Amino acid sequence: MARAATATKIAQQFGRGEFTPAQREIVEDIFRLMIRDAEVRVRQALAENLKRNPGVPHDVAVILARDVEAVALPMLEFSEVLTSEDLVAIVCSQGEEKQKAVARRHTVDSRVSAALVDVGSEDVVATLARNQGSDISDTSFHKMMDRFGTSEKVQGSLVDRSRLPVTVAERLVTTVSEHLRDHFLARHDLPEDVTAALVLHSRERATIGLSSESSEDEVETLIRHLRVNNRLTPSIIIRAVCMGDIQFFEYALSELTDIPVVSARTLIHDSGDLGLQSLFAKAGLPSHYYQAARAAIDALRETHYDGERNDQTRFQRRMIERILTQYGDRGVNFENDDLEYLLTKMEQLSSPHPGEET
Repeated sequence: MARAATATKIAQQFGRGEFTPAQREIVEDIFRLMIRDAEVRVRQALAENLKRNPGVPHDVAVILARDVEAVALPMLEFSEVLTSEDLVAIVCSQGEEKQKAVARRHTVDSRVSAALVDVGSEDVVATLARNQGSDISDTSFHKMMDRFGTSEKVQGSLVDRSRLPVTVAERLVTTVSEHLRDHFLARHDLPEDVTAALVLHSRERATIGLSSESSEDEVETLIRHLRVNNRLTPSIIIRAVCMGDIQFFEYALSELTDIPVVSARTLIHDSGDLGLQSLFAKAGLPSHYYQAARAAIDALRETHYDGERNDQTRFQRRMIERILTQYGDRGVNFENDDLEYLLTKMEQLSSPHPGEET
């Protein structure tokens, strides 16, 4: 007990800078003796009082960080003396509680985050994801989803982050949607096809929401990610343009036709029908969606987002009116002017290829 009190007193004086350089060297040697003390309370007192001190000798900090948990955890969570190399080595060789302490640090660089994601448990990874000060690479985020994507702890921590790579966010939306589908099937007396449609529509709306908040580079990455994972469906493409996300629509058609996005834009925004029709056909999109796409593109020419309240709602209303008009001209009547209803009904239509006679 007396030795623990002595360790506390000396460590506090060391932290206040009360020693001359010569005295400091002596005190550091005393620390090196104390970290080998058989009494845990002595080492614990030392760690608690040195954890925030940037002047602790590196060798002392490392030995304390590798000690039993009662000694190590304060150093692992707070000491800035420990390097990334020290932390990676400890993460890869020590237990869960020490890994969680590292995951809670004020800042965690990408190398340490990668190690935690590689070897950490569900709780460790959830702790890291929850830490806004952690720098997590796209690769580590995807590995996190690979390992624990169905974990509600990890999902909740990811949702709470201020920003996620758009491809990771889309995977999270998809995973949560599948969980929701299983929940509906287990708890509600709904046909499986109805449940699947509800979940798909919800997921697609969420994905387009991600796209609309992303940069052009991120949208391009998202489109490729969706295509690789067989989620770049005709319905999500048409939903995007009907919700005013023209950038998603342009990159989707560029991806499906393997032509540069600049060329795709030229064809999409051509004042005549031939450009969009040819692109639509080359992309392999169902012909019964064409009139909706045409209506949305026309509405975009006439509607400018001004940043004012409900500007997207105004666009969607104009777009729906155009859809109703164009389908009405072809003898198709819809009973509802809700966007979700229209999209669902369009999926059920069977009409000729764009440009053909009805």
